[in-house]
Amino acid sequence: MDIADLKEILRILEEQDITEFELEQDGVKLRVCRTAVRGVPTGPGGLPNPPAAAGAGAAIAVLQAVAPEHAAAPAAPGTAEAEPDGAGTVVKSPIVGTFYRAPDPNSPAFVEVGDRVRVGQVLCIIEAMKLMNEIEAEVAGEILKIHVENGQPVQYGDPLFTVRQA
Repeated sequence: MDIADLKEILRILEEQDITEFELEQDGVKLRVCRTAVRGVPTGPGGLPNPPAAAGAGAAIAVLQAVAPEHAAAPAAPGTAEAEPDGAGTVVKSPIVGTFYRAPDPNSPAFVEVGDRVRVGQVLCIIEAMKLMNEIEAEVAGEILKIHVENGQPVQYGDPLFTVRQA
């Protein structure tokens, strides 16, 4: 499966208003889920507005892409993972896109270094294919480090935040 195939699948899901889709082909499993997004970026001079075609606050996020079962699978990005030195838990990017610290250019950042966060609290937004995906805290604790600058592109598995668990 190549990027053109993935784009076509996402286009069809959006057009047909399908909320969940799973495909297994040649030992690769793909699961796509459409979820509501709160606080999407709006306004000029920074974060783009989501396209009208995306529907009322809808986002498509690739939740799982698994290599063939016989291959050793690395830790799933987007999950919280302890740092080797024990300083905290790293929250990694679950998708490729552009990292935004705030819901729009005129709003304060979702979190700052030193802030206490709870499970499910929005940490940032990653724009992928013109859709805004909220990234939520998977552990409760204190933000120790923000690894990415606002507006910077991120890759699947890139560290976003380090959180000291409470």
